[in-house]
Amino acid sequence: MSSVSSIAPPRAAFAPAPARLFSPGAWWGIFAVTVLLAAVPLLNLVFAPGHALHVSAYTVALLGKFMCYAIAALALDLVWGYTGILSLGHGVFFALGGYAHGMYLMRASAQSEGQRLPDFMVFLNLQDYPWFWSFTEHAAYAWVLVVAVPGVLAFVFGWFAFRSRIKGVYFSIITQALTFAAMLLFFRNETGFGGNNGFTDFRSILGYPVTAPGTKAALYLVTLAALLGALVLARKLTQSKLGRVLTGIRDGETRLMFVGYDPHWFKLFVWTLSAVLCGIAGALYVPQVGIINPSEMSPANSIEMVIWVATGGRGTLIGPIVGAGVVNGLKTWFTSVMPEYWLYVLGLIFVLVTLFLPRGIVGLAASLRARLARKEDGA
Repeated sequence: MSSVSSIAPPRAAFAPAPARLFSPGAWWGIFAVTVLLAAVPLLNLVFAPGHALHVSAYTVALLGKFMCYAIAALALDLVWGYTGILSLGHGVFFALGGYAHGMYLMRASAQSEGQRLPDFMVFLNLQDYPWFWSFTEHAAYAWVLVVAVPGVLAFVFGWFAFRSRIKGVYFSIITQALTFAAMLLFFRNETGFGGNNGFTDFRSILGYPVTAPGTKAALYLVTLAALLGALVLARKLTQSKLGRVLTGIRDGETRLMFVGYDPHWFKLFVWTLSAVLCGIAGALYVPQVGIINPSEMSPANSIEMVIWVATGGRGTLIGPIVGAGVVNGLKTWFTSVMPEYWLYVLGLIFVLVTLFLPRGIVGLAASLRARLARKEDGA
C-alpha cells in the first residue's frame, strides 16, 4: 500500500492565492486617469495660449494642489478608514512638511536675490538664522526634515496616546487640540517661521525659477508620481496580513488582544506612516501654491480632510482621492462665486453624506454596479 504522503498533493496546493493588488479593470482605469492627468502640463507647454488644446497655468497649479490634498486624504484613510482612528489633527503634519520644505525654498530664494537672510528675518532685525535652520540650504537635508519632523512628532504623540489606551472621541479631541496649539505657536514671530505671514515669495528651487512653466510642470508630474506611489503602497499594505490586523483593530480591538496581538505597535506604525505621507503632501503643496502659513494648521482644515474621506468613501483608498477632488472642486467654484456660503455648503455635504451616502461616492458606485449585475442575471 502506498503511503499517504505519496498521494497527498504538495502543501503549496492548499496555500491561498495571493491577493491581487488591483483588478485588471482597476489597473486600466488608473492607467487612463494617469495618462489624462500627465497630459495636462504637457498641453500647457506645447500649445500656446489661445489654442483650443492649451491648458492654463492656473489649471496646472490647481490640479497639482488637488493631488496634494488627495495624498493627505489617502493618508487619513489609512488611520480612519482601515484602523478606526479618527484624527482631527492631520493638518499639522501637512503643514509641518510644508514648513520643512519652505525653509529650503526661502533660503534658496534669498540666495538667488543676493541676500543673506529672507525678508521676514530682516524685518524682525535678526542677525543670523536660528539654530534649527542649520543645513536647510541643502535640498536633501530639507527633504529629510519633510519626512522626519512629522514622523517623529506622530511617533512621540502616538506612543503616549496609544500606550494610555486613549481612543474614540477622546483621541479625536486631543488631536484637534494638538493642531490648534501648533497653529498658535507658529503664529508667533519669535518662533522664526514668519509669524502669521509664514513663508511666501519663493523664487528658486534646485536652481530653477519656481514660476517657470517647465518647473511647474515638473512639480506637477512629481506630485502625480507621489500620489500613484502612495496609492500602491497603501493598497499593498491593506492587502497584506498587516492590513488585516489593522481592520481587526477597527472592528474589534478587544477580540484582537484576546487572540494575542498587541494593537499598540500596529496603531503606532500606521499612525506614523500616515503622518509621513501627509508631510510629503505638504512639501509638494508649498512650491506649487507659493505660500505656507499657520492657517494650514487650523482645526477647520483637518476637519475638511475628514469630509474628503467620508465623501469619497472611507476604507476604499480610491474614495478619498475622489472625495478630495470633488469637494475641493466645489470649494474652488463656490469661493469664486459665493464665498460667503461655502462653509454652509461644506456642512451640508457632510450631513448629506452621513445620512444618505454612508459608504461615500465609491460605495454608491459599487452598489449601482451590483444592482445592474443582479438585473442582468435575472434577465
